[in-house]
Amino acid sequence: MSNSPTHFPTEESISDSTIPIPETLKQSLNPQQPATYDVPGSDYQSEGNGYEAATATPDGFDDSGALLPVPPIIIIAKNQVYGSYKGVLASFELELRVDIDGPKPLNKLSGDFYSISGSTKTYFGSFIVATISKTIVGGIITVQGIAQTTWSTPFNKVKVTIPQTSIFNPLAPATLQWSNPITGAIGGTYICNYGKRGFRTVRVEQDYTSGVVPFTSHNTATLPSGGPARVLSVNSAYAEAGVEMNNLAMANMVPIALAGADAKWTNAELHNAMVGHFSVYQNNPAWDVWLLHAYEHVDGAGLYGIMFDQQGLHRQGCAVFYRGIGGSSALQRRLQLYTCVHELGHCFNLLHSWQKSYATPAKPNIPASLSWMNYPWYYTGGADNFWNNFPFQFDSVEIEHIRHGFRNNVIMGGNNFATGASLEHDVSIFQDSIEDRSNLLLEIETKSSYLLGEPVVLETKLKTTTTLNRRVNASLHTDYGFVHVAIKKPGGQVVVYEPIGEKCIVPEVAVLNSKNQGVYQSSYIGFHKEGFIFDQVGSYELKAVYFDEDGSRIVSAPITLRVKGPVTGEDDKVADLMMQEEVGYLLAFMGSDAEYLSNGNDALAIVAEDHKSHPLSVYAQFVLGVNAQRTFKTITPDKEVEVREPDFSESIPLLKEVVEKSKAGEGLDNISLNQTMEILAKAYQRDGMEEAAQSTVEDIINHFNEQPIKQSVKDSIAIKAVSILSEK
Repeated sequence: MSNSPTHFPTEESISDSTIPIPETLKQSLNPQQPATYDVPGSDYQSEGNGYEAATATPDGFDDSGALLPVPPIIIIAKNQVYGSYKGVLASFELELRVDIDGPKPLNKLSGDFYSISGSTKTYFGSFIVATISKTIVGGIITVQGIAQTTWSTPFNKVKVTIPQTSIFNPLAPATLQWSNPITGAIGGTYICNYGKRGFRTVRVEQDYTSGVVPFTSHNTATLPSGGPARVLSVNSAYAEAGVEMNNLAMANMVPIALAGADAKWTNAELHNAMVGHFSVYQNNPAWDVWLLHAYEHVDGAGLYGIMFDQQGLHRQGCAVFYRGIGGSSALQRRLQLYTCVHELGHCFNLLHSWQKSYATPAKPNIPASLSWMNYPWYYTGGADNFWNNFPFQFDSVEIEHIRHGFRNNVIMGGNNFATGASLEHDVSIFQDSIEDRSNLLLEIETKSSYLLGEPVVLETKLKTTTTLNRRVNASLHTDYGFVHVAIKKPGGQVVVYEPIGEKCIVPEVAVLNSKNQGVYQSSYIGFHKEGFIFDQVGSYELKAVYFDEDGSRIVSAPITLRVKGPVTGEDDKVADLMMQEEVGYLLAFMGSDAEYLSNGNDALAIVAEDHKSHPLSVYAQFVLGVNAQRTFKTITPDKEVEVREPDFSESIPLLKEVVEKSKAGEGLDNISLNQTMEILAKAYQRDGMEEAAQSTVEDIINHFNEQPIKQSVKDSIAIKAVSILSEK
C-alpha cells in the first residue's frame, strides 16, 4: 500500500508524548526520513485516477510520551486531462487533441498543423497516434506512441507530457515532442496551452420553414432505450461524441405559404437555398454547417432527411422533413432527434452503418451497429430491438473518426463525401456469395451502347426465386443507398456510384410471391459526386449489390455497355454541351433555376433547340420540361421565399415531345417514360386541362399494355396511373 509522507517527529517531541513509546520505536525513528501514514486506497496516490492524498503535519508526542492524534487525510481531486490544446512554434501552429481521460476516453492523440505566413494561416497536415503508452510518475502524465501523418517524416514518434493539477487550478499545458524512433534524434517541441473540453468545435445554423415546429430536446427516459436516461438536444448529443457544437444564432423562420407539390423541396432548391442563405457559407473548408427544418421533400413523406450537399465542396448542409417526423409525442421527438443527428453525421463524413466495412476480417460489416448512423428499420432484429437497445450514441469507430480523423476527412467542405470517411466503402461487397439461401435474385439492365454524353440509366430488378411470400425493400433507386453499383471503366479503374444527395428514407416494403415476382426501379447513374462516370469511349462493366433488411447481400451478375465515340461534327458538339459539369448536376437534379447552374441550362437549351433532331435532344427536353412545370423556391438573405411559378406553356410541349420520341423507341427507357407521362398528366391537370390529363392517363395504360412486359407489371402501372390525378 502506498504511503503519504508527513513531517517526521523529532526525538524531543517523543519524550513529551502522552502515550508510552517503546525505546525500540524511539530508536527506529530516523530524523532524516519522514514518517509516513497509510492512505486508504493506494490508487489515490498519483496513479492516474485523478486524486492525490494529503495529510496535515502531526505535532508529534506530548510530555508523557503519548502520540498526538493524526490529522485527517484529505483527498484532493485532480483535473481530468482531455480536450483540445493549442501551441505555436516558429511558423507552425498545432491544434492538439488529448483523449486519455474523461467520458469514454479512446486513449489516442491527434492533431492538426497549420502554417503561418504573415497574417495568413493555411492547413499543413494532420496526425494521429492510435496506440499509446501512458505512465504517471511524480504527478507528470507521459503519453507516447508512433504517429500516422499526412506528410512524410522520419520524426514520427510523439511524446506528450502534462503535469497533473488539482481541481482548484487550471489544466497545465501539454508539451509535445517529436523524435526519430530509431535514432532518438529530437525534432520540434511544442508547448500547447489547454483550450477546451471539445476535441472539435463546430458552428451550426438552423433555420425552419413556416408551419414547422423545429426539434429542441428529447428525454430518453420517456421510452425504452439502451442508454442512461438524459435529456438530449442535437448539441448535447454531439457533445457526448466530443464535439462542441455552437449555435450561430437563434433559429430563423423562413416564411413559406405554398401548398401541395409547390411546397415540396427538391435537391436543387435545397442546395441553392444553402448557397444563398447560409450566413457563413463559404467556398472553403470550415467547421460550419447548415441544418434546415422543412416540411416535405419531393420524394414524399418517407424521406425523413437528406445531406444534399455533394456539389462543389461537400457536406456543408442538410435538411430534415417534418411530414414524416413531425409531432410532439415522445416517439416523434425521439425520431426528430435521431434524424437531425443522423443527417449532421453525414456532414461529418459518416456513412450509413450497412454501407461500410471494418478493416479486419473478424468484423466484415456492421449492419447491427447501435449507432446514430444505422437505420432502426434496417437493424438486425427489427426497429423495436434497435430502439430498445439504442444508447443514443455513435459507435466507437465513428467517435474516433469525429474526434481524431484527419482534418480534411472530417471538416465540412473538406474531402468529398465518403472519401476518407469512417469505414469507407469496401469494393469486396461486390464479390459473389459462396452460399445464397436468400431466395432473391438481383438483375441489372441497361442499353448495350450509348453515345458519348448520353445519360446512362440503370434498371434494377429484384426478384424472388420461390413462390413463398418474401418481404423485400422496394426502394431500389441508387440514391437511397440500399443498392450500390460498381463500374469498371475502360482503363480498369473501379468506381462506386455515389449520389449527389445522401437521402435517408423509410424504405418502401413489398411482398414478393408467385403473383408479384419482382420490383423494379430505374436510376440515372451517369453523374455522381465525383463528376461524370461514363466520360470515356470504350467498354464498361457494371455490377450491383442489394442490401436486404436481414443483412443479406444480393449481388447481380455483371453486365457491359459500350460508349461510342462521336461520328459526326454534330455528335461532337452535342457531346461537348452534354458533358459540361453543370449539365451533369441538372441531369441529377432533373433541373434547377440556381444561378450557379445557368451555364448548364444554356447548354441544354442549345441542345433542345438547335439540335432538336439529334438523339440526345430528348434528354435536354426532359430536364427543361420537368423543371418548367414545377415551382422553384429561393430563400433570400432577408429570410423570404421567392417563388418562380410553373410555366406550363413551356413545359407541356417539351414533355409531349419527350413522350412521343420515347414511345417510338428513340428516347427514355420504359420506367423513365412512365414517369414522364405521369408528370405530363399532372401538368395538364394543374394547368386546368382536365380532359388532356385524363387522356394522358389512358395513354399510359394503353401504351404499356402493348409492351412485352409481365402482366403483374402492367397491372401495377395501371393502378398507379388511375391514382395520379387524385394525388396532391
